[in-house]
Amino acid sequence: MGIDALKRSRAVFLDRDGVINRNVLNPASGAWESPLLPEQFEMIPGAVPAMRRLLDAGFLLFVVSNQPNYAKGKASLETLQAIHDRLLDILNQSGIHISAFYYCLHHPEGVVPAYSGHCHCRKPLPFFLYQARDAFDLEMSHSWMVGDRIADIQCGRAAGTRTIRIFNEGEGNLANSDQVKTDFLVSGLAAAAEIILMSNGGNLQN
Repeated sequence: MGIDALKRSRAVFLDRDGVINRNVLNPASGAWESPLLPEQFEMIPGAVPAMRRLLDAGFLLFVVSNQPNYAKGKASLETLQAIHDRLLDILNQSGIHISAFYYCLHHPEGVVPAYSGHCHCRKPLPFFLYQARDAFDLEMSHSWMVGDRIADIQCGRAAGTRTIRIFNEGEGNLANSDQVKTDFLVSGLAAAAEIILMSNGGNLQN
């Protein structure tokens, strides 16, 4: 390992919905999705303490999330901002510092022209991870991507991070999980943080 690599920061990239806050069952689609209203936003128990442990261990935290509800005509930009502000308020009150939030607002099948079609920032593309790497001088081989979808794992692998996939019981989010392999599969962010911290200490091998 080179000296330069030792000087670089380590990061944990977190998907938002299904990792930090609960997904919401959308009756119209029958799918578990991101909240459509600020009042639907609910933190997952254990998420804040897990983030605190990672911060205390010296990891930088980033939120990297696909948020296509405006592109799909399901929510306004103002509503998306209000949902983000609710998250930010909770994190600020808990003393959790996120180095940067990266939201992709596009969707290939959107109905809002300026936000529809293919883009360069939607996961599984690693664009935002590369942006963070360059802006914060990150060592990607010592960093992690934590998410509940295949796209999250593909994104982390493409950027050179280790990956942890979260299984949300009752949501069926492991369908087609054989399409891409993750380094670890866990039941929540608290368990993911435990793996990251143990791996960082050299006590856990996969």
